[in-house]
Amino acid sequence: MFNKYNVIVVGAGHAGCEAAAAAGNLGSSVLLITMNMGVIAQMSCNPAIGGVAKGQIVREIDAMGGYTGIIADKSTLQFRMLNRSKGPAMWSPRSQNDRMRFAEEWRLTLESLPNVDMWQDTVKEIIVENGQAKGVVTSLGIRIAADAVILTNGTFLNGIIHIGEKKIGGGRTGEKSATGLTEQLVSLGFESGRMKTGTPPRVDGRSLNYTLMEEQWGDEKRGRFSYTDVDIPAKQRCCWITYTNDKVHEVLKTGFEKSPMFTGRIKGLGPRYCPSIEDKINRFAERDRHQIFVEPEGFNTVEIYVNGFSTSLPEDVQLKALRLIPGFENAKMYRPGYAIEYDYFPPMQLDLTLETLKVKHLFFAGQINGTTGYEEAGAQGFVAGINAHQRINDLQELILKRAESYIGVLIDDLVTKGTEEPYRMFTSRAEHRLLLRQDNADIRLTPMAYKLGLVSEERLLKVNKKIENSDSLVNYMKQNSVSVDDMNPILEEVESSPLNQKMRMFNLLSRPQINIYHIAKADGEFDELLKQYDDETIEQAEIKVKYDSYFTKEMEIVNKMKKMEDKEINPNFDYNSLTSLSIEAREKLLKVKPRTLGQASRISGVSPSDISVLMVHMN
Repeated sequence: MFNKYNVIVVGAGHAGCEAAAAAGNLGSSVLLITMNMGVIAQMSCNPAIGGVAKGQIVREIDAMGGYTGIIADKSTLQFRMLNRSKGPAMWSPRSQNDRMRFAEEWRLTLESLPNVDMWQDTVKEIIVENGQAKGVVTSLGIRIAADAVILTNGTFLNGIIHIGEKKIGGGRTGEKSATGLTEQLVSLGFESGRMKTGTPPRVDGRSLNYTLMEEQWGDEKRGRFSYTDVDIPAKQRCCWITYTNDKVHEVLKTGFEKSPMFTGRIKGLGPRYCPSIEDKINRFAERDRHQIFVEPEGFNTVEIYVNGFSTSLPEDVQLKALRLIPGFENAKMYRPGYAIEYDYFPPMQLDLTLETLKVKHLFFAGQINGTTGYEEAGAQGFVAGINAHQRINDLQELILKRAESYIGVLIDDLVTKGTEEPYRMFTSRAEHRLLLRQDNADIRLTPMAYKLGLVSEERLLKVNKKIENSDSLVNYMKQNSVSVDDMNPILEEVESSPLNQKMRMFNLLSRPQINIYHIAKADGEFDELLKQYDDETIEQAEIKVKYDSYFTKEMEIVNKMKKMEDKEINPNFDYNSLTSLSIEAREKLLKVKPRTLGQASRISGVSPSDISVLMVHMN
């Protein structure tokens, strides 16, 4: 019935969609198998993209030719650049999105790719021959051959939905779970575990009183994720903020005895940084209120996402508590919140390419690796799709380094350190976050993507022009000065110390109170020059000037570490032969099989003295 495919992708969530698109765009024939073609790229939790560190990941995916940023832009309800009051390393784009439009745009995008086919079915088994993935078997009994298989099963592997004392088999509300795959993988020697996540109730927006809430609008000067010129919706929608109170907390506590989380019915660990409302009031008993974000789910729907009220308490307790929140007095619930428990596979069983160590040509991406979030999933899918294509064609694999991207940090953390709770990306996880900003993702990664064949020459030329123009602006500021008379009135306005003599623009811009437009206001010629450049180029030039000395120091650190990162370790290295290594180090090194000395140094349980032993032996 089916011809052989180069790559089969199992699951059409955010990881699966990016994986299928990446492999297809590189030239592989791809079959994307999903249980339900009506919910491709479903935003099963919050209909939002980006946020702290996550927004940087989306810009990186876009810079390399992925689609999450483009589709987020096309479906944006509201856009905000978070942390603008902090330094540029912390600036993080975030959009609230139209859930239905987001899923539709992903499906239309996939259908436009000539190398990607789709099939609605459930995969029950991976065909493995001589330790290598050779295809899949579906619930209809169909055997489909392939050169590589990518599993992106999300929360569907033996998924169980919990609402109070009710337990329902399912991978998402209204959708059945997937069985059989975990059992097969365990029989092949893989280690599995359980995790849990949750989602809040959805309510009818017509039943809310918004006058009792705080309005929250998007940025007046709209930003975007994609470096392309994709069209974005002309209008934005408002979100709102309200708060819980002691009465809400007291009602929620009445359901604790039926809570699957507190009674021990849920065995898997949940995301520490996104706790349920019952977990919040239990862990932070001293707080008399918690923030609730009231977020619309689309332009043409009244459905509201109650962000901050994730719960698995009984539905009657949920509704009773909701109606005690200001603005929710007459709230009508569309569906209750729930927790979902599912299987995952500890990611230390993977190579940095996301290929499994136990079965060749089998790749894992997304929540199956213990992560949480659309962005983390999309990034893994994108990398897995690229590496599946590269692997079967004997081409150079893609391994992004920690100093190159947040995606590199994400995958290195997972493979090297593993995770026992849902992994979420934060800026604090990156040692070199000043270099990994959202504004320069194209400069860092587009040239690499061009060499792979994922982005056009036109996009590469655009990036080179941005570098050239921003450098030109920086050089202009190094060579030109501002007069005392022109600049001092502006310095007085921003409460910065006055000049006694002319000062180079470069040095003046290094002051924290001064931005590039202050200098333009004082110098007409510079003002005219700025009009020749777009906002992105001007921002890039300003950041280069303000953080020049910090970038120099950061690059010195990166270059020092590069020696260890470039020192490769033979994958068949016999660590047991080095009796000088600690027993724990030997066990961890044998399990992870690090590719480089740098990766080995980040393994938990491997001490600096163990690394010294390795270095001596390798030298």
